[in-house]
Order: sequence, then structure tokens, then C-alpha cells
Amino acid sequence: MSAAAPAQIIAIPSKRRSAEIVPSDRMDDDAYLGQFIPLHYHGQMLSDEGRISAFQEAIEKLIPEDAHVVELGGGTGILSFLASKRARKVSCIERIPHVAAAARRFIEANGASHKVTVFDGDARTFVPDEPADVVICEMLHAGLVREKQIAVLEDFKARHEAHFGRGIPLIIPEATILAVQPVYQPYDFGGYVAPVPLFFQAGINSGPTVELGSPEVYAIVEYARETPVDFVFDRLMTIDSTGTINALRFITKNVVGIFPKEGRSSDWHMNYMSIPLPEPIHVTAGERIRVRFQYEAGASMQSLGNAISATPWRRR
Repeated sequence: MSAAAPAQIIAIPSKRRSAEIVPSDRMDDDAYLGQFIPLHYHGQMLSDEGRISAFQEAIEKLIPEDAHVVELGGGTGILSFLASKRARKVSCIERIPHVAAAARRFIEANGASHKVTVFDGDARTFVPDEPADVVICEMLHAGLVREKQIAVLEDFKARHEAHFGRGIPLIIPEATILAVQPVYQPYDFGGYVAPVPLFFQAGINSGPTVELGSPEVYAIVEYARETPVDFVFDRLMTIDSTGTINALRFITKNVVGIFPKEGRSSDWHMNYMSIPLPEPIHVTAGERIRVRFQYEAGASMQSLGNAISATPWRRR
């Protein structure tokens, strides 16, 4: 086996147990959740009050009463249920059969089955029976990695326009803002040092995490417009405090609904995602470092981590 090809052992059922060595760069991220989330993970999403309240406000204020709403990747159907309180009709598409079946049960139990139809199928190929007035798509992950929000929406917009000859007036959420920040993140777990990706609730003190620089926005994604396929960051970042940078914190703000008359928006701040650097960097206040990364929307966290580099910058 070549030392340059890290591998994973995957058991293959047969009369005689055997194993296949699969290089890690061939692993399908969909096998590690990706956009396909089984039912036993949905409790966390249903319990996220910031997520639910942001979508609820946007749905209540933005969806017209005569609208046909299409939800892509509907999960347990809660957003379709909220939409049914306003819309004339809701088409909810969910790929995983046991999740779609659960959504049907929940929709019926909550008295919305007369408006909401749950379809078994892949959101990447779904075409509704009539044009969509509003599309809801919540395949979101911190940094827009892993889940397929952008790919699914771009495919659906293209199919919708080709089939019906018109675009989609409103997509919820309306936008996502991505930012990155240099931090010191302790990785000592009971005396065992293990630099691994970590998640922390946004907007609160993230325990022992030390912020060593200010966040910098690297992308604003507006879903009704053409969205980027790749995110590229190559900048000099100024350090605010002396210390050691050993991670980048990725900050993700979803602008779920925009209310121009009120001069505000309904926002959902996702968990901070902390990705360790290949090597720590000792820095002093006022110093600058060059931070670089590039990744494809919906790519694995591993590919993002592998693409990160941070080096001290010296004026020549």
C-alpha cells in the first residue's frame, strides 16, 4: 500500500467476510450525512428555537395567501406546515423514505394534510405540477459545506425556468453571509490533545476560545441570483491580540427573510465551526498573517480543512 494514499476499510457483506481498501479521496460525503439526514438527527433541528423562529417569521410575513410553496428537502415537514398556514398549496419533497413517511404522519396529525403533499424523491430532480411562487430550502450547514443547498437550488431554478418559462419570485432563506476569524482553540481533552473540528453556539461566550482577530466576510450568497460554486479566500488578516492562532472560526449568518418596510431582517446564526490549522502560529498584536483556503459549496469538511493555510506575513 502506498503511504501517500490514506485509506479507509469498508466491510462488504458476503459468505466470506472481506474488505476493500478505498482511498479517502474517493469517499462519498453523502454517506456521512451530506444532504440526506435520517430521522434520528431531526430532533436537534426541531429543537433549535433560533432556526424555527427565523423561518416562522419570514414565512408569516413574506408568503402570499394564494401562493404555491415548494419545499426542497422537507425533512419532518415543519417548514411546510408553517407555510400551509399562509399558502394555498405546499409541495414538500424528501428523499429518505422513512423521513418522508414520518413527515406525512406529522403533517396529518397537525391538521395540514389538506394543503401539504409530501413527495418521495430527490430534490435535485424534482419538478412540481405547477409553478412555484415561493421555494423553501433549508439544506444549510456552517460554512455551506457538506449539505447541498446551492447545488440543489441552482438545479431546481434551471429546471423550473425551462419547464414553466419563469423564475421563482421568492426563495427562503434569501441569503447567507459567510465570515472567517482567527482564534486560539484549546484542544486538550482530559490531558489528551486532539485538534479536531468543533462547533459552538453562536452569539455566546464560546468557553475557552480566544478571539485573536476580527471576523472578515468572504461571501454573500443571494439565493434568488446566480450563486457561487467555489469560495476563495486569500487575504492578509490583522491580529488584534498577542497569542497563538491554531484554528479558524467559520461564522454563518442566514438572512431568512428581509422586511424592507421595517428596515430589518429575520436572521438565523448557525453554530460557529472551528477548523484547526495545520500548524499553530505565534503572533503579536498588530502583526498580519496570510490566510488562504478554497472549497466548493457543499464539499466535505475534510476538503476545507485540507485547503486551509495560514502563515506570518513579512513586508519585503
